[in-house]
Parts: sequence; C-alpha cells; structure tokens
Amino acid sequence: MALKIKETCINCDMCMPECPNQAITMGAEIFEIDPAKCTECIGHYDAPTCVSVCPIRCIGVDPDNQETLDELAIKYVALTA
Repeated sequence: MALKIKETCINCDMCMPECPNQAITMGAEIFEIDPAKCTECIGHYDAPTCVSVCPIRCIGVDPDNQETLDELAIKYVALTA
C-alpha cells in the first residue's frame, strides 16, 4: 500500500530528499506522495524512510491505495527498470 501525508504536515522538507523513488513532491499546501511511485521503500530499505524521518509522524497508510508486498515489489521493478 502506498503512504499518504496527513494534513498535519508542517512542510519541514525532511521526507522529500529521503524518498528513493522521488514519490514525494510539494502539493498545493503540503507535501504529497504519488501512489504510483510509492513502494514503501520496498527494494531500497527495510522500512519507509519518509516515516522514519518525519518529526511529527504525519505519514501513514493510504487507505485508498492498498497493495500487497508482491505488488509493491513489482512496482519497484517497473520503476527501476
């Protein structure tokens, strides 16, 4: 499943440079995660780096974009091919 940045984001810019898939960009008001690019760091790291660096813990699961580990791995391969 892709991750989502909640409205409580303070735009600290800690997450964007940490994303290996460049899935995080500045939206109209807060940072946003592109679900088509988010693999929850599968293929890169053991855990999502954006979650680990967020100082206010505003990144969580996106209920509208749930994927299995296998689907995330397939997405990783497609993004890095």
